[in-house]
Amino acid sequence: MLVSLPPFPRQAIACACVLSCVPFAQAQTAPEAANSRNAGIVSVTANRLGSLPTQIPTTIEGISGAEIDTTINATDSADALKYFPSLLVRKRYIGDYDHAVLSTRASGTGNSARSLVYADGILLSNLLGNGASFTPRWGLVTPEEIERVDVLYGPFSAAYPGNSVGAVVDYVTRMPTRFEAHAKVAGFSQRYDAYGTDGRFGGGQASASIGSRAGDFAWWFNLSRQDSESHPLVYATRNPSTAAPAAGAVAVTGAVAEKNRFNQDWLLIGTSSQARTLQDHAKLKLAWRLQPTLRASYTLGFWDNTVERQPESFLQDASGQRVDIRPDNFPTSVGGTRAISIGGRGYTLSAADFGRSRERLQHVMHGLALRQTTRGVFDWQLAASRYDYARDEVRAWAPVAATAATAANPAGGRITDQAGTGWHTLAAKGTWRPGGASGGASGGDAGRHIIEFGLQRDAHQLRNKVSTTADWLAGAPAAGNPASRFEGNTSLTSLWAQDAWAFATDWKAVLGLRLEQWQAERGLTTNGAGAFAHPTRRESAASPKLAVGWQPRDDWSLKLSSGRALRFPTVSELFQGGVNASTGALSNGDPNLRPEVSWTTELSSEWAWQPGATLRATLFTETTRDALYSQTNTTVTPNVTNVQNVDRIRTQGLELAASTRDLGVRGLDLSGSLTFADSIITANSRFPASVGKWQPRVPRWRANAVATWRATEALSGTLGVRYGDQQFNSLDNSDPIGARYQGASKFLVADLRLRWQATRQGSAAVGIDNLSNELYWNFHPYPLRTVVAELKFDL
Repeated sequence: MLVSLPPFPRQAIACACVLSCVPFAQAQTAPEAANSRNAGIVSVTANRLGSLPTQIPTTIEGISGAEIDTTINATDSADALKYFPSLLVRKRYIGDYDHAVLSTRASGTGNSARSLVYADGILLSNLLGNGASFTPRWGLVTPEEIERVDVLYGPFSAAYPGNSVGAVVDYVTRMPTRFEAHAKVAGFSQRYDAYGTDGRFGGGQASASIGSRAGDFAWWFNLSRQDSESHPLVYATRNPSTAAPAAGAVAVTGAVAEKNRFNQDWLLIGTSSQARTLQDHAKLKLAWRLQPTLRASYTLGFWDNTVERQPESFLQDASGQRVDIRPDNFPTSVGGTRAISIGGRGYTLSAADFGRSRERLQHVMHGLALRQTTRGVFDWQLAASRYDYARDEVRAWAPVAATAATAANPAGGRITDQAGTGWHTLAAKGTWRPGGASGGASGGDAGRHIIEFGLQRDAHQLRNKVSTTADWLAGAPAAGNPASRFEGNTSLTSLWAQDAWAFATDWKAVLGLRLEQWQAERGLTTNGAGAFAHPTRRESAASPKLAVGWQPRDDWSLKLSSGRALRFPTVSELFQGGVNASTGALSNGDPNLRPEVSWTTELSSEWAWQPGATLRATLFTETTRDALYSQTNTTVTPNVTNVQNVDRIRTQGLELAASTRDLGVRGLDLSGSLTFADSIITANSRFPASVGKWQPRVPRWRANAVATWRATEALSGTLGVRYGDQQFNSLDNSDPIGARYQGASKFLVADLRLRWQATRQGSAAVGIDNLSNELYWNFHPYPLRTVVAELKFDL
């Protein structure tokens, strides 16, 4: 594989300088505490409950809970991934619960279904759809309960479905060994000064937990609350008008003239999605040691979220009064619009420019596991989990305009109800060591095997119903059929096995095979024009995996991994759409989408030149056929825009990660990573203009660097730097202006954290994210300079 590297951007010089010394300590040194390596293959040796197989044939990075506390301004579990190589969580504000998706080496932030997130073996990824709004359930793991996080890169383990093609994130949380109690309070604030907004947005957090162990029984209980306010996320816009103002038009000022991401003129006239979210979280964990080698555990999680989204107009009339459309000033004239004049040109305002909504979400999570761990000839594990949308209701203001025959209803609205939505998983796994516990553990065990196998079933159920209502705040749904409805079920039943074989001294191979049967059923798409029921679909697939590792010296190893992965369509991709009013045919949705098929290969070399100092270089390549993207089919008339299969995307790249401890000065740790990815659409028969263009939201260069100085046992300071290169949001790369609303911009930001362990029980920390106050975008704006302060008490 040949990779041609373009010049490294000057904006990332600071990251590159640190990397040339030594990058990412937390990611490289942490896994060794829980895992061991032989011939480049990681063996999970810690007695932990998680999703990981015992033999890991892929690149793994990790961080411990203690390191998170020292180095990261972590307000949720997603922040633990902030400095991992090649990863980015699109977190638009503290408290972002519906757009904080994960991107990886060869997948952008629009491909949420190309990664997996687990906590204690429970699936947190939202695989009901693929996109920005299908966010992992980060809120069901608090930062203070994290024991460690491990990330597996690539689809090289047969233990995971094809959604692992990007990465698998595995959180392991703590269980107490004695009585303990914890409390934490935190506050955060940013001044957001952009376009027509200049104000402070922030919030606070409070959490308390208590737990204990008595003999063979352990328990842990946590309560937390977060109250946060986002900066403006969505803007109302207008293209320049050439029309004369309508009669009676109100002359206004305040519109912001700007170039859009296509380098075209437009006006920003206000915001329409500034969120206030109040999130409550409760979690109970129980563990029983039924026998010395047999353990049962149960987890119950509850998440309650109340959200209010408000608009703000930038427009003012001659007297300085805001000009907008609200429920209390909705036009009663026919059409429900308001005529305005900007710079002598005519425009109209509608209620859609100033959207308002209220949300109430109550989700419940269950997880149950039974595990035997003897480390002898045979071990096994049974696990089940369930995630339920007990209540999921969004009420949006949608007033009804007057017509010639009917009066206006300024209080009208839409109710989107997803109650009954959710997913559940079942898994049985066995580990067989034909030669006993030592099988494959060291280079001297040539010929030994560790064989893992399992049976899994993952099922997802989507129920989405949109109804009109006469009162958007408190009214009941209108009688009769809903305005629209789509629903369906998907399931994946899998049988897998992999054999870690120490076939020669200093050599080890992991050979795996995953057999899958996918099914989509009960698909239904309706709107006022009619209903479209979809037939049941079934598909079968086989995904082989292979990894070979060689470790000629204790401090150096080489590993080659390759694997096939199928990412099957989600319920939303298949069934979300409408029905054509004139023909009765399905529009927008495509129940016949083909699964994505990816072949991924990586070659990694790892070098540990001294204790606590490591360097890794990984060459990677991935070819994805039938990638799933929303695009416009320009080869048919009229053009059709929906989720479609893109014929082929090819990604090649290089990832470097390194770390060292006590560099020059005792207590100074340096770490970091640098990634180059050349991700190109090489074939797309439905949208030929995209061929030869970059895959959306996959930057060519990205880098992270972290420096931590432990000045004393009680005081530490951390400086982190994050860099992302130019990106595009469109498949044809027609949006070159990234530093704009709806664009995807390059960025270079720094973060600071100071932590003081004041007493054995008490600690304090203060930090600043985005120290340089850079305004950068991934369709929506990221936070500007944000100050975070926290106090903790641990008994």
